[in-house]
This record gives sequence, C-alpha cells and structure tokens, in this order.
Amino acid sequence: MPELPEVETVRTGLRPVMEGHAFTHVETRRGNLRIPFPNDFAGRLTGRTVKRLWRRAKYLMADLDDGETFVIHLGMSGRIAVYADGKSRRLGRFVYPAASPGAGMGEHDHVVLETDAPARIVFTDHRRFGLMTLVATADIERHRLFKGIGVEPLSDEFDADFLTRTLKSKKTPIKSALLDQRVVAGLGNIYVCEALFRSGISPKRLARSVSPPRIAALVKEIKAVLKDAIAAGGSSLRDHRRTDGEMGYFQKTFYVYDRAGEPCRTKGCKGKIRRVVQAGRSTFYCATCQK
Repeated sequence: MPELPEVETVRTGLRPVMEGHAFTHVETRRGNLRIPFPNDFAGRLTGRTVKRLWRRAKYLMADLDDGETFVIHLGMSGRIAVYADGKSRRLGRFVYPAASPGAGMGEHDHVVLETDAPARIVFTDHRRFGLMTLVATADIERHRLFKGIGVEPLSDEFDADFLTRTLKSKKTPIKSALLDQRVVAGLGNIYVCEALFRSGISPKRLARSVSPPRIAALVKEIKAVLKDAIAAGGSSLRDHRRTDGEMGYFQKTFYVYDRAGEPCRTKGCKGKIRRVVQAGRSTFYCATCQK
C-alpha cells in the first residue's frame, strides 16, 4: 500500500493541474471502488475549483469552492497519472506526457477527471481497493474516515515529548505501536522498518521500554526517512508511480526493508538482515545493530 511519501509525491504531482483549477469534465467507469461513489459524484465535481490540495495521513484531500472536500485514497494498487493537453509539457518539477487518444481508456482506468490546466487525470486501480468520496469540509475531523487519526509525523506536534507520553502505556512492540494510525498518521511498514534501523531500536522491543533519549532519536529518524523518501519520489516496489509515470527510487537506498538474508550495510557490522512477522506484517531488521 502506498505510504505517506508515495501519497505526498502524488500530491506534489497533482498540485500544478488541480490546485487553483476547475474540473471541466468528470467520468466514472463503474459505480464503485472500495465503496460506492456518492450520489451525483461526477456532477458535484464538474465546474468546481480546487482551492487547496493537501494530505491527511494516506489520503489526498482537495478542498473545493462549494464547501466540500474531494477525498482520494489509493488503496493497495491505485495509481494516478496526469496527461497534458496537446504536447507533453513541464508543470512544476514534472514533465507530463501528452494525452494520447487512448489515455484513460484501459480496463482498470476507473475515473477520468479533466481540468482547465488543461490536463487529464486518470485513476487506475486493478484491485479496486481505492476510494473516492466527497465530504463536507467543515466535518472532516468528525468524519468516520478521519476521526481518531493520530498526529502527522512531519508536523511540529510530533516530537519527542509527544511520543514519550504516547508510548509509556503501550504494551505492544514499538514496530506495532508506530503502525497504529491512531498514534501516528501515515506511517507504514517500509518507513517504520527503516526508521527503527536508523535509530538502532529493535522492532521487537516493547514500546513502553524505549528510553526518552532513544525516543528522541527515533522521532528525528522518522522525520528524516520520510523527507528522504519524498525527495526520492517514494518507493516503487509494485504499483507506485509518480503522476508523470516515472518510478520513485527510494527503494534503491533501503537499509533493511525487503533485504532478508543480505548483509547489513552498516560499516563493520557482520550481521545479516532478518525477517520476522509481527501482527501479520513482515518486519526487517539487523539484530546486531538494533537492540
């Protein structure tokens, strides 16, 4: 599933063709994704201008000029591609390919949105675990999708004091605690594994047993690994692509994730990366470096 850096990369790619622009045409190719589209979904979007494009946890949020917010979740395999009207051209730091006659006409291209940028935005989802809906902007924090979601890890609110207070009563392993979206919003398996390695903390260690100095180091590494991944365009392991179709490349710098049996990359360490299963998720770590 796309994690925070992948969703943030998609937001960055969508911003030049959505924020400040109006939807000129919206087409849905089926009646639902993970949930049904809201009533008159295409009609309620058509003609609306996006005032702000932002991210909450792993959701893309487009505040519209009529008081609603267009909410998008990529699910397990969702991808968003942007095509320029006419010839390919640069918008922001992305070069968008020209829209061919067949762009957005594939079997798994479920939603097509055109904006006055002008651009064509195509949502593709083979497994249909993605989500698109409309929510009253004023009710976002009370909506069932967002009620109870934790702090954003790149915000000032997420600091050592906050995480120390939050973890002191947690009886679960630190890896599981960090994946709890009620604690921290948007963190996923890849970046928790990488941040725990960078901070030298074993994923098996009980959350409440991590000392305040080590929690401070962990907060620093969580922020650093997320920023590094965003700068690299995210991690393209299976489905993730940037909106211009290019792959992210953070996977080329993984220290532990998906490297079971390979040598640890820490200079002087003779250990190998191990894989264990925690709460149904694969965890990768170095038992020599992480305590």
